Amino acid sequence: MDPSSFSRSYVEARKRFLAACAAAGLAVQHHIHPMVGRYGEELAIDVARMGAPDAANLLVISSGCHGIEGFCGSGVQLDRLRDADWLQRCKRGDLAVLYLHALNPFGFSWERRVTHENVDLNRNFRDFGAAPEENSGYREIAPLLVPRRCPPTLASTLGLIGYALRHGRRKLQTAISAGQQVDPQGLFYVGDAPTWSHLRIREILREHAQQCRRIAWIDVHTGLGPAGVGERIYKGQQDTASIARARQWWGDVTSSEEGNSSSTVVGGTLDLAVMSECPQAEYNGLTLEYGTLPGRQVLEALRAEQWLYQHPGADIERSQAIKKRLRAAFYVETDDWKRSVLAQAREVLDQSLAGLGTPLPQARAQAA
Repeated sequence: MDPSSFSRSYVEARKRFLAACAAAGLAVQHHIHPMVGRYGEELAIDVARMGAPDAANLLVISSGCHGIEGFCGSGVQLDRLRDADWLQRCKRGDLAVLYLHALNPFGFSWERRVTHENVDLNRNFRDFGAAPEENSGYREIAPLLVPRRCPPTLASTLGLIGYALRHGRRKLQTAISAGQQVDPQGLFYVGDAPTWSHLRIREILREHAQQCRRIAWIDVHTGLGPAGVGERIYKGQQDTASIARARQWWGDVTSSEEGNSSSTVVGGTLDLAVMSECPQAEYNGLTLEYGTLPGRQVLEALRAEQWLYQHPGADIERSQAIKKRLRAAFYVETDDWKRSVLAQAREVLDQSLAGLGTPLPQARAQAA
């Protein structure tokens, strides 16, 4: 396992991704973001496809849904693009492979989880014509969660601990991370409209995923669970047959809905957009979630960085310390962690190829 697949910045990651695609003979589409990056660079969702437009099976590997988590996902993508044996095994007449690099390029470049709208992209795929979903738990803890000063006061931290003691740690996690429409300046904000990235992802799906009969989607994330462990969190239809199929393909698969995942149940996730745009296809999805630091440290890093977002005039020394802390919460820059990430990703992707090699499902009726 070669840890050199991982990059030090979005600029480097994008440059290396494009170079690897060129070396593999893959053309790349660029969905250019309206804003520039941290160093004035162009930002884009870059899309590379291997395989026929009408391939029955489609494997999607995506990175950077939560921007700063793109360091990990980009490393996985580069590792596969550099592997001649992997590329050869993907050259099947019934298969196409789609690499989506940096679904949230703004967050990747600026080292934030969220988009330039301060929206959690993986909570944004929802019907904004419907009444807003109520997250009463978030409303209760909002004054405590994002501190008025940094570091936060003992009182605010004790307030969060008190909520957990009264309602349970899982309820606190849900209140924080399920998604909220209470505070546009707060954490885990779902937005009040589709974000730029949301709209571009739907465009990509309409072009690349409406001719296939079956989709396997591996979306790489970081920040939850034991360090270096890649949890396989099921995403897709919540029926017995679909979940059983996921476990046949990928083995030890967890589910937020079953309560055995490090992730709580959240709304507006990426899989909902895929299934709505591609009703003709059987959908098989995984969030491949790699642990980094203990959960409390990750939360404290998020709280501090959100304070910084609300206080852009903070002094440079404090700002740099907060950003360094957030990066460490979502990207472990050790060779051991990187090798562990790659080993598990290779296994999951090999299993995905095998799953996509099983008999195809019966054709589904197209939506009227």
